[in-house]
Amino acid sequence: MPIEVLLVEDNPGDAELTRIALEDSKISVNLNIVEDGVEAMAFLRKQDKYTNVPHPDIVLLDLNLPRKDGREVLAEIKTDNSLKRIPVVVLTTSQAEEDIIKAYNLAANCYITKPVDFDQFVRIVQSIENFWFAIVKLPPE
Repeated sequence: MPIEVLLVEDNPGDAELTRIALEDSKISVNLNIVEDGVEAMAFLRKQDKYTNVPHPDIVLLDLNLPRKDGREVLAEIKTDNSLKRIPVVVLTTSQAEEDIIKAYNLAANCYITKPVDFDQFVRIVQSIENFWFAIVKLPPE
């Protein structure tokens, strides 16, 4: 059974890099991608066009998103009883201390700054995958 991943990422290049990094996996991963926070919450709540989507095992969340930013999405996920057990990995370009503190205060499971180098980016995604999909026991839906 594949690991269901929801990637919330508005940068098509970063979304493609994540997809490429996960393709090389020894673990079966089903990657769903949405481009903004409004779409992320619709996906998670199975609303509108997302009524038949799988429940994600993990969310990879960018902070700087259009329409509803990642901080708002994180807050909504972690205060919703039906969603709060889904691990959320913040994967963002922001190195701002205030963003790191706020993300952890909002109950992010971890905070990772995206590297600009392609090889490093792939290594980071593969490290996330190895830790969260092979080592950690994820909660059932």
